[in-house]
Amino acid sequence: MTAFLLIWSPRKWPWPELPDVAKRVAAGVAVSDVWGCGFARGILPGDRVFLHRVAQEPKGVFGSGYVTRAPYEVPDPAMKRGYRLCIDFVYDWLVDAHEDVVIPREMLRAHPFSVQTWDAQSSGTVIKPIAEGALEKRWAELTGKRKPPKLDAPMGPARSSKVTAHAAAAEKSRETAQGMQVVEEAQRVKPESSRTTTPRKSAAESHAQPKPKTTARTPAKKQVRES
Repeated sequence: MTAFLLIWSPRKWPWPELPDVAKRVAAGVAVSDVWGCGFARGILPGDRVFLHRVAQEPKGVFGSGYVTRAPYEVPDPAMKRGYRLCIDFVYDWLVDAHEDVVIPREMLRAHPFSVQTWDAQSSGTVIKPIAEGALEKRWAELTGKRKPPKLDAPMGPARSSKVTAHAAAAEKSRETAQGMQVVEEAQRVKPESSRTTTPRKSAAESHAQPKPKTTARTPAKKQVRES
């Protein structure tokens, strides 16, 4: 089993539902979630994940879980490649990192934690074996030893409201693109429909109107002299 690091930056995602999700996890509910995993395609069901808060205090590791679905592509027009890789996992421990974390960032500066790059720019980084062993040991000391949550409950696992974040963002981008396309098509059609055409007169109307009298035109030179 390999362990991977999942990054959470409050600057990018405020995650207002986190306190409620942490309470449900603490109550023993098998809460599943989805998370972007960068370019990592080697994550397998059963692998371990640890959540690390970056960018703002309190920084540090605040959650853990087990992967339930290998990386899959989620359409995302905001990405240059047109999609992002995501994994599904179930929490086995989670605290409200708005308030506090389990292992502070300062503790991770000591050996053997220091061999790991904790402040990664994206999720999906493999936790090195030497750091993973120390992390699991310290994690168990602080949170207790637990078995992976069972996902065969009759009602199924409760899902975090963060599950649809990537899908919602992708859908919004698609709607915006479709709206722009409709506007562009309307602008192309408008000049054609806005042209004013003079209605043709019927043959009866043309014969009914008297023809204008024609007068002999005076030569231009004579008009100039008389004026």
